[in-house]
Amino acid sequence: MSDDSCSSLSGGRTAAVIPAAGRGVRLGPGAPKALRALNGTPMLIHAVRAMAASRAVSLVVVVAPPDGAAEVKALLDTHALPGGAPSGSWGRTDFLVVPGGDSRQESVKYGLDALPPGVDIVLVHDAARPLVPVDTVDAVIEAVRDGAPAVVPALPLADTVKQVEPASEPGMPEPVVATPERARLRAVQTPQGFDRATLVRAHETVTDNVTDDASMVEQLGERVVVVPGHEEAFKVTRPLDLVLAEAVLARRRANDGF
Repeated sequence: MSDDSCSSLSGGRTAAVIPAAGRGVRLGPGAPKALRALNGTPMLIHAVRAMAASRAVSLVVVVAPPDGAAEVKALLDTHALPGGAPSGSWGRTDFLVVPGGDSRQESVKYGLDALPPGVDIVLVHDAARPLVPVDTVDAVIEAVRDGAPAVVPALPLADTVKQVEPASEPGMPEPVVATPERARLRAVQTPQGFDRATLVRAHETVTDNVTDDASMVEQLGERVVVVPGHEEAFKVTRPLDLVLAEAVLARRRANDGF
C-alpha cells in the first residue's frame, strides 16, 4: 500500500474485536482453537498481530473464554511486540481482554460494549484467521471510511455450488434442488468492517443466530459491500488447515524474513 493510502487511514479511531471464546471442536480435543500453536505461537497472537499491523488500528479487544480472561491477558503480555511495550499495549496498538459469552454473537456484543468513546470504525475478526495480510485489513477500513456501513473481504468461488434438500435419513444421498450462478457468489472472510453505530444497532436489534456480523447488518436493510479478500486469510478449522498455515508461514519467512 502506498504512503498516500496509509496516510488516508490515519484519521479517526479504528478498533478490532476478536471473539476467541470458542472451543474449536473440529480441531479435536485440547486447548481452545484460538490458543492452538501455529509455528510455536498461539493462533490468537498471530491474529492480534495481523490487526495491530495496520497503522489505522489503535485498539484490539480480545474476547476470551468466560473463565480464561486472565490467561489470555497473560498470553498477550508474554507475546507483546519487541521494544519493551508496557502491559496492555503493543507499540502503538493497545489491547484489552474481556470475558466472552455462550455464543459468538454474544461475545462480539461484549467486545463492542468494551469499546471506549471515540472509536468510529469497528473490525470484527476471527481468531481462526491468523494470517490475513495487512493490505486486506486496510482495504476494509478504507471502504468503511469511504461511506460503506459494512464491508466484507471475500473471494470468488473456485468450486461449483449445489443447493440441496436435507437427507431423509443420516448418511442418505441429498437431492440437489438448484445450482446457483457461481459468478454471483463469494466466500466471505474477516476482518469485517463496520460503522460503529450501525454494528451496535444491529446487535441491539437482531436476535437471530447468524454466522457473521454482516448478516445482522443486512437484516437492518443497510448496505453491505465486498472488497477483495486474500487466499491467505483462510479459516483454520481442521487439522489439515494447520498444515497449510504452517506452510504459509514458512513461505513468508523464506520470502520476507517474517
